[in-house]
Amino acid sequence: MSKIAAFGEVMMRLETPGYSTLAQENQLNYSFSGTGVNVLSAMSRYGHEAYLISALPNNALGEAAAANLRKLGLSIRHIMRSGQYLGMYFLEKGFGARASKVTYNDRLGSSFNTATFGDQQLAAAVAEVEVLHFCGITLAMNDQVRSNMLRLAREAKRQGRTVVFDCNYRPTLWGKDGYERAKCHYEQMLQLADIVMMNEKDAMLVLGMPTAALEREQQLQELLPAVAKQYDIQTIAGTHRRINGDNTHSLKGFIYSNDRLVLGREHSFSVYDRLGAGDAYASGIIDGLLRGLPLEQVVEFAAAAARLAHTIPGDTPLSTREEVEKAIHNETGDVER
Repeated sequence: MSKIAAFGEVMMRLETPGYSTLAQENQLNYSFSGTGVNVLSAMSRYGHEAYLISALPNNALGEAAAANLRKLGLSIRHIMRSGQYLGMYFLEKGFGARASKVTYNDRLGSSFNTATFGDQQLAAAVAEVEVLHFCGITLAMNDQVRSNMLRLAREAKRQGRTVVFDCNYRPTLWGKDGYERAKCHYEQMLQLADIVMMNEKDAMLVLGMPTAALEREQQLQELLPAVAKQYDIQTIAGTHRRINGDNTHSLKGFIYSNDRLVLGREHSFSVYDRLGAGDAYASGIIDGLLRGLPLEQVVEFAAAAARLAHTIPGDTPLSTREEVEKAIHNETGDVER
């Protein structure tokens, strides 16, 4: 098994019970998450050693977050203590025609987004692992975070590590003229990345790459080779999602590597909690590639991991490799006795 680290913020998720709205409720449930936390949780379940590079406040809230990370099997040895706040977001789960809604709460003042990481600290973290994961949500925060992220990614390349970058573009975080503002920062990370999570919309909207194709799969066939060539990327993977009228979703994975585009099967399923499913898919891709599986198997494993993530409350994937492999062949299962 491999050693993998992720650079990212630990966030507090506050959600209304059931499918009610904030305007209806006077109580909230909380948990801890974040893209890096989610990816590492899945990788730990698959047997890899997982390390989070982050910052937490030195108070009871930070202790609660750290305890949750340890419970998920993550090492916290590269988490510094600074600042006083955790980033938070409020979740109202949608149903039917009403979409789920995420409202962020003053993330820029969080411990992670105000932390300064030293060069020796970053170099020591890189030296301990083989793979480092980065996320476009982190890239959207501020110049200080972007500087920390870029320094860490460059150190990873200097030490010959594998760099994974998940584009994860969020319009609400980049704000007005977000695509134009984000492009140069995305290009810097793409030039350092070996494995990238993205789809054709990222290529068209963030990178400004043109295509005459109208169908999504045709756009993939045209744009992914161009992105891989321009930024010297080994592997690009992602998903296509369709939301159906009966409150189910359909998901199809894809991967481009070695001049081959492999499209997975489309699966339809019920959704209990959608958040974190993309991170589950990314962790499935990373795990499959690290194990040297054929691309077809990598896509199906990742898609099954994503499907299972939709069945678990909270952002964080909790399925084992055995459970994911069983889900590849069984859309639904009876009670296990």
